[in-house]
Amino acid sequence: MNAAVQRPSFGVLLILFATWGTVFLDRMSQLYLAPYMIPDLHLDDQQVGFLAAIVALTWAVSTVLFGAVSDRIGRRRVLLPSIFAFSALSWISGVVQSYEQMLLVRALLGLAEGPCWSVITALVEETSEPRHRGRNVGMVVSAASLVGLAVAPVLTTQVAHHLGWRWAFFVAGVPGFIFGLLVWRFVPEPDRPSRAAQGVALSDYLSLFSYRNIWMCCLAAVGIITWLFEINVFGPLYMTQVIHLEPTTAGFLMGASGVGAFLSGLFYPSLSDRIGRRAALLIMAVMVALNVLALLYTPLYQHLWLLAAILLVTNAQQGVTAVAIVLVPTETVPARFAATAIGLATLAAEALGATLAPAVGGAMAGRFGLAVPLWMGLGGAAAVLLAGLFIREPARRHESAG
Repeated sequence: MNAAVQRPSFGVLLILFATWGTVFLDRMSQLYLAPYMIPDLHLDDQQVGFLAAIVALTWAVSTVLFGAVSDRIGRRRVLLPSIFAFSALSWISGVVQSYEQMLLVRALLGLAEGPCWSVITALVEETSEPRHRGRNVGMVVSAASLVGLAVAPVLTTQVAHHLGWRWAFFVAGVPGFIFGLLVWRFVPEPDRPSRAAQGVALSDYLSLFSYRNIWMCCLAAVGIITWLFEINVFGPLYMTQVIHLEPTTAGFLMGASGVGAFLSGLFYPSLSDRIGRRAALLIMAVMVALNVLALLYTPLYQHLWLLAAILLVTNAQQGVTAVAIVLVPTETVPARFAATAIGLATLAAEALGATLAPAVGGAMAGRFGLAVPLWMGLGGAAAVLLAGLFIREPARRHESAG
């Protein structure tokens, strides 16, 4: 099937956008509901951290494993069970009675959600026309910022405040069932006859490590996810405890930055369709570095609206994610390994950026102050820049992935 026939309709992109946003709604809900869960489940700070870490770890493993499975047996066969599974596990999260039960349920939720990332993004990438591939991937990926970082904290805490945290998990799980049905009804399986007929050996998967771009994308992925967690976990604490802003003011500034992340997911991947993946990645690396420097430049806090505008314009995190973790890997390797390539970059990002970096940042903050994790975030931006300097423009950027 040629690209003109296979390209996804706007309705399909919208369904995948909403589905991916729902994944992040369920993943992030436990972070926003932690203050409500702590007294009921008798949690301490370390256990709250473990609950976040276990999702990242199981997510990291499953995204590469099941991404590879979807390369072999098809996208829908992996995606549909994953969507219904994580939605059910969100409901189950609302009935657990102990920390141990919650740890197990959230570990299983990470296993179920991980494949959604590699499969959804691979599906969009391989069914999009080359000239609109970045635009389409960026659109879908940006749902994580809009739903997970903007809608989720408001929705879950409001439900928890009025009905209790258990009901918040129930509410968070409902959209997954709805969009799972929509995916089942309206999102077709890409036509991939040549791939299904090819035998793939373990050596074929290992050959992906021979591509320099894969290593550079792993570096960029670790860098941007390190940046994401250091800034979002420790940025509000720096503002309130070091700069002495009101929590609501810190929330306003972080919210402005979050809106910027959403917009970057729409703008920069589309820009990369025109100027190239490497050039766009270098621009975004500079942007996220400026975002950190703005947070660290104390005089800017005397001009909050200006600071908010700078944070909005310079938060290119979602754009980096789309280009470095989806577009460059999938356009570098043979098309039949698209989801596997996404999974490899995601594995590095989740294992190091989402799990190790916040733990190290917290330890460093305890010893040397809350500015240190922000400087670590700047180091993450530097890693993205370094990766961008050494990435080769993908050969398949102007070719059909189908």
